[in-house]
Amino acid sequence: MNRLARIAMAGGIAALLSLGAAAMPAAAHTSVSISIGAAPPPPRVEVVPPPRAGYVWAPGHWEWRGNHHVWIGGNWLRARPGYVYHAPEWRRAQGRWVYAAGRWDRDRDGIPNRYDRHPDNRRRG
Repeated sequence: MNRLARIAMAGGIAALLSLGAAAMPAAAHTSVSISIGAAPPPPRVEVVPPPRAGYVWAPGHWEWRGNHHVWIGGNWLRARPGYVYHAPEWRRAQGRWVYAAGRWDRDRDGIPNRYDRHPDNRRRG
């Protein structure tokens, strides 16, 4: 009986702890930075299709995948009223190339921050 009581108590404690963990708000923000020594190739020439109402053209760009650059063709993204889209780009910093992913910016300063609702949520684009 003593063993059964200990098992029940352990199960109750585990249930309470899991409820407490579920009630806590998530306050984590992740960011991935790609920095390489190889410069990206020049951008490819793309024929931009005619404008589409309610959409923004995201131009093609080079991404670093597996140890080489891969071209990602341009595409239409659903427009987000009140936001400006910044296309992905490579920047030279301290002798290396750093990739900045495409992003939506609400306060038009080019920096994702608390003033931008869901600045990097790819499901919204």
